[in-house]
Amino acid sequence: MQTLTQTMPGYRLNDYLLVLTPHEELRNRIQQVKKEFSEKYDCAQALWGKTHLLLARFTQYEMMEERVLNRLRAVGMGFRPFKAELKDFGSYPTHTLFINLITLEPVRELVREIRESQRILRPDNEHKPWFPDDPQLTIAGKLLPWQYEKGWLEYSHRHFTGRFLADSMLLLKRRPGMKSWQIVERIAFQNLPVGTKQGELFGG
Repeated sequence: MQTLTQTMPGYRLNDYLLVLTPHEELRNRIQQVKKEFSEKYDCAQALWGKTHLLLARFTQYEMMEERVLNRLRAVGMGFRPFKAELKDFGSYPTHTLFINLITLEPVRELVREIRESQRILRPDNEHKPWFPDDPQLTIAGKLLPWQYEKGWLEYSHRHFTGRFLADSMLLLKRRPGMKSWQIVERIAFQNLPVGTKQGELFGG
């Protein structure tokens, strides 16, 4: 039985993703790679997955959304745009295939800055936010052994290159039980001289 707070709109828990999104032409090329993999290796989830770089995944109450946004805006205000380069394929044995991100350091730096605000990204100790240690652009995950072995045998020899200007991050959300994600806000990287203390004024 749901408690009163769980049924009140502000107390509804939403799932959130914070991502970097390549430009449309590159997204289409990545989607084509995912489509080919899906058809060749009978892997439907490769087709469903988003064509983005994940920075953080978390769950939070809807009423906290504005505070979360204020904190992320403060991060974006002080962060500089950068070129993200993708090259060829990599894998996590024995379950995931991805496109390599060559320019790892700026993305890791961005993840570190977001991680500093993790207190505001969780409603309680049971819902801890997740941050990637090694950000990559996933083609397919949770692969069966045969999918991984055959797929990696092929893709370890294939080539892919792409680059995009990462000048903003995108916050997405979905309500529990829903499949589709909706855009909450695109947060621009402005490279302004924002001190860490100023971030606290924005709801951090």
